[in-house]
Amino acid sequence: MQYDPIKRRLGNVFNKSPFLRKTFYNLLDLLLLRAWHVHKELRTWEKTAPNTPQILDAGAGYGQYSFWLWNRNKKSKILAVDVKEEQVADCNSFFDSIGASNQVKFVVDDLTIYKTSETYDLVISIDVMEHILEDVQVFKNFHASLKQGGMVLISTPSDQGGSDVSGEGESSFIEEHVRDGYNIKEIEDKMRGAGFSKVEARYQYGTPGKISWRLSMKYPILALGATKLFFIFLPFYYLIAYPISYVLNWMDVSMSHSTGTGLIVKAWK
Repeated sequence: MQYDPIKRRLGNVFNKSPFLRKTFYNLLDLLLLRAWHVHKELRTWEKTAPNTPQILDAGAGYGQYSFWLWNRNKKSKILAVDVKEEQVADCNSFFDSIGASNQVKFVVDDLTIYKTSETYDLVISIDVMEHILEDVQVFKNFHASLKQGGMVLISTPSDQGGSDVSGEGESSFIEEHVRDGYNIKEIEDKMRGAGFSKVEARYQYGTPGKISWRLSMKYPILALGATKLFFIFLPFYYLIAYPISYVLNWMDVSMSHSTGTGLIVKAWK
């Protein structure tokens, strides 16, 4: 299904004020299991990070990860890149409204082209690489843009049912994806081939996470895609579904998984 129109619909609702935008970010942090995994890795990175880190948010989307990082360290300098002009404009407007535009800037650019020389301590790319065919070029650009010792953090679907694909011939739940998911060895090899000296990859969205994703994301998105009226019932749906998803998310983040529908990949220059 086409996911972007639903994302735009939700974004329009929460763009009406800075308070609503922050509320939206907080809801995404609570609901999205990937955010739980990403935040866990970022907290670990923060322990050895510079006091004034330079960060690239590669494929920033709504900007929730840029906001999370800035909110934890307001000395951070963050450049957030995305191809969608409307989202970039919305994010710049929001960060200007909260007085953060000197620290966080959003620009329109293409990750297959964008690179700079040894600028960033951290690159994050969350649920982006499944949308980009020329992935190796992007990995090379990340490597070139990192300082020596810098880290890239990637969250992306795996080939173990990522994008809700479980068999040959099935299509991705998200039609904008150019690949259904990465094989864990494939992405490790591609990162090393791009120049990274150390690569670590692990599965996320194990059995608890897969159930949680269906409850907290897939079923509501399908309902919103079928009718806008479901937006009225969304709070009541989550009153029932979210306590279950919360426990499942906690379990997924706390456990190690021999397989899973998502991958967390870290690589160092």
